[in-house]
Amino acid sequence: MNRVPMEGKVLNENARVAAELRERFCEHRVLVVNLISSPGSGKTTLLEKTLEALPRDSRVAVLTGDLQTENDANRLKRYGFPVKQIVTGGTCHLDARMIEKHIAAWDLSQLDMLIVENVGNLVCPSSYDLGEAAKIVLLSVTEGEDKPLKYPSIFFKSELMVLTKTDLLPYVPFDADAAITNARRVHPEMEVVKVSCLGGDGLGEWMSWLERRRQTFLSTLSQPVG
Repeated sequence: MNRVPMEGKVLNENARVAAELRERFCEHRVLVVNLISSPGSGKTTLLEKTLEALPRDSRVAVLTGDLQTENDANRLKRYGFPVKQIVTGGTCHLDARMIEKHIAAWDLSQLDMLIVENVGNLVCPSSYDLGEAAKIVLLSVTEGEDKPLKYPSIFFKSELMVLTKTDLLPYVPFDADAAITNARRVHPEMEVVKVSCLGGDGLGEWMSWLERRRQTFLSTLSQPVG
């Protein structure tokens, strides 16, 4: 009977903390992006390729969420950038308090970008603002092209869809054009990047998108308020 009021209270508290985080990120000019997908869609592999491609002096950090292990953080630490694992202990999403806690020891003035890898789930993470500038949803070709219609909330809230594992397209019954059409039925302005982390196709486009998004973020900070 108290489920709905309690859920509303939790989300309201999360929204308050997220707003405070967003203000801090803007103050320090840190672009924050939130990567969301089903389990196994390739978030960590995409992050590996991203960190590998960045110049060593790039001011980028990563928070990666998982239910139990620190495996993803261990994979990403090899590239020399600040990485922290958020172990949720069974919670199916990250929330703003988790972000606040895990960035506490970082000097945000030394960062230009923070990439958050959310827990593998297309439902719960869509409800939790983390103070990010943009949500990014990944969809792999090993899933169904109707995923955007089945899980419309996260596709509606995401600026970009990264279609992953495209090297498998010749071997799986997946219609990439239909997937993109479905995504744009939910979110007509959805941008799309097709990526194969194995073959490297589309990685340059992905990196360019991140840079353009950062420049857009910085330009909004320079605009007068009101």
